[in-house]
Amino acid sequence: MRILTLGLALAASLALAGCANQQYDNTRQIGGGLLGAGAGGLAGAALAKNSSSSTRAAATGLGAVLGLVVGSEIGRYMDEQDRQQSYSAWNQATRAPVGQTVSWNNPRSGNYGSVVPVRDGYHQSGAYCREFQQTIVVGGRTERGFGTACQQPDGSWKTI
Repeated sequence: MRILTLGLALAASLALAGCANQQYDNTRQIGGGLLGAGAGGLAGAALAKNSSSSTRAAATGLGAVLGLVVGSEIGRYMDEQDRQQSYSAWNQATRAPVGQTVSWNNPRSGNYGSVVPVRDGYHQSGAYCREFQQTIVVGGRTERGFGTACQQPDGSWKTI
C-alpha cells in the first residue's frame, strides 16, 4: 500500500505540476484534482494488473482517490515555473548516474525539490527503465514519491 501511495504521488506530481499558478485558484485546484484522479486510477489499475478483478477495481478506486487528493494540493500551489523546473530536473535525472541527486528551486514561489535515479535495468519488453525517487516541497509541505519510467523507441520517457 505504501508503494502504491508513493508511486501515485510521483505520477501525480509529474503529471500535475503545471496545474496552478502561485496565487490560489479553485479552477486550477479542481483541474489538478481531476487530472490526479485519472492518473491515480490508471496507476492503481496498472499496479494491480495481475490481480483479481475485485482487487484491480479496488486499486483503481484507491488510486483515483489518492490521485485526487495529491493532484488537488499540488495543483493548488505549484506555478508554471515550478512545473518547468521540476520537469527539467526529472529530464536531467533520466541521464544522470544512478544515485546522483538533481535538484530544482524556485525562489519566487519558495517551492523546491529533487529527483534521484535509484536503479536502472530493462523491462521484460526490452525497454531501458529507471526507478526514481522524487521529493517536492510545495507551500512548506513535503511530498515524496517513487516511480519507474521506461525509455520509449522515440527516446522519450513514459512512467509505468
